[in-house]
Amino acid sequence: MHIVDGALSTPVILGGAALAVGGLAMGLRQLPVEKIPAAGVLSASFFVASLIHVPIGPSSVHLIMNGLAGLVLGWAAFPALFVGLLLQAVFFGFGGLTVLGVNAFNIAMPAVIVWMLFGRLVVSGTPMTGAIWAGIGGALSIGLTTVFVAVSLALTGEEFLPAAKLVFFAHIPVMVIEGLLSAAAIYLARKVKPDLFVSVKGA
Repeated sequence: MHIVDGALSTPVILGGAALAVGGLAMGLRQLPVEKIPAAGVLSASFFVASLIHVPIGPSSVHLIMNGLAGLVLGWAAFPALFVGLLLQAVFFGFGGLTVLGVNAFNIAMPAVIVWMLFGRLVVSGTPMTGAIWAGIGGALSIGLTTVFVAVSLALTGEEFLPAAKLVFFAHIPVMVIEGLLSAAAIYLARKVKPDLFVSVKGA
């Protein structure tokens, strides 16, 4: 899901960087001190999960867990996921520094959208109903991320359209897995630490 250095045009890179800066500013404003440990854990979860790549044809897929980050952190998912992306780019060369803003926006903005759509539903009702909504949100976050990546590639040039389509279809299995993992994580969190979702109630 990481777009590599050199794949995008300069206007797309600059536009993505500007959007990412806006998201980071919003996220840092809405990251209370008590949420920092959760942000660290979710950033680490994203970092580790997305290091494991499974080859599919000429591409590869990996877990992201951005939906889970969004449901717990809201806008604060931006800085949490940005840190993970930055460390991956620096230490492992995944993505790249010039496209860091685009990658951050493509992965973090779907997390925020899922929070806006399902944040209140996840914390209302029983843990089971919350888990069901979390599963839907987890799957949707992957779908939205593939769409954002596809748009980024398409804006650079029509020659990237086949790659954009491949990205979407290759990640359909990932949507299912992320949905199940998000549902299980939210169900457990609702059982053992319901106060984790205090800020999400204002979604």
